[in-house]
Amino acid sequence: MEVNSNKWAMKKKLVIALALVLLVAVIGYMVVDLFFTDGGRNDNPFDYGLKDLRKSDSALLAYREIQHFSTGLSEVYGVAVDAHDRIVVAGANGVEIYSPEGVRFMLFPFDDTAYCLTITPDADLLLGMVDHVMIMNAEGEIVSRWKPENEGSVLTSVATNGTDVFVADAGTRIVYHYDMDGKLLNRIGEADSLQGIPGLVIPSPYFDVGIGRDDELWVVNSGRHLFEAFRPDGTLISTWGQSSMDVEGFCGCCNPSHFTLLKDGSFVTSEKGVERVKIYDPTGTFQCLVAAPDQFDEGTRGLDLAVDSQERIVVLDPWRNQVRIFVRNEKSNEE
Repeated sequence: MEVNSNKWAMKKKLVIALALVLLVAVIGYMVVDLFFTDGGRNDNPFDYGLKDLRKSDSALLAYREIQHFSTGLSEVYGVAVDAHDRIVVAGANGVEIYSPEGVRFMLFPFDDTAYCLTITPDADLLLGMVDHVMIMNAEGEIVSRWKPENEGSVLTSVATNGTDVFVADAGTRIVYHYDMDGKLLNRIGEADSLQGIPGLVIPSPYFDVGIGRDDELWVVNSGRHLFEAFRPDGTLISTWGQSSMDVEGFCGCCNPSHFTLLKDGSFVTSEKGVERVKIYDPTGTFQCLVAAPDQFDEGTRGLDLAVDSQERIVVLDPWRNQVRIFVRNEKSNEE
């Protein structure tokens, strides 16, 4: 009996040790994926083996790159466009503002890193730091910092309609809904079988949100390769998306990584693993490629997106530390 007990104890210790090793590996991968997207291009042990998917049908490519410019920040994570088509870039130790032509005319430095941002109708910047929101006015003054909701927060996206603020937290896999003063109103995306909400699967720190044309909140359930629309009270309205190796779908552990919306409600999406930018119509039907995988360095991730008033698509490329601007081909416009 004693020999069997010892064997059982040894097996139990081995299982616990293996579980701890796996947990450390997963956490380490998420940290590297979030904080080292700009330079350290080490071999990825989680390679999906999707190199063949980097070859895209050129007939699907409906946009062309017309301009790119380098930023002055050492690391870049978020991009937005204001009401005057000025391009705002956020990252390590500051925010930069560029003219539509790519000329930098403002730098607002700070001792922190902003991983995402959006712009309010009053031209304030809502910046998502690692665990809290910071508000900066149009003069670059920090006017507010909202307290963290959770010690394990990893904020990856922020969106506003001018009345409400929605903050995606990849650490807790929840979208926090605030008023404009930073008061927490409710949490969105938690599993609820009674309401038919399966819950958010967020395997890595790529978790984006945006406001739709009917003021609905769109949330990327990246682990399920889905877009989910919610009312501000957390009621699930609709979903679309499919897991597929074909260009029409999303593949890998967690895609799409980022998105933005065109005026007609179409979705502009970006992916990692297979680096590409695509457009879907408001119903979720694939339309075209904006940028193909071979237009990016292999291993690129963190392709944040924005759209200006001319519907130029602004792509933040953290691997090259560039802002890249794409416009629709004339032939595609005529069609």
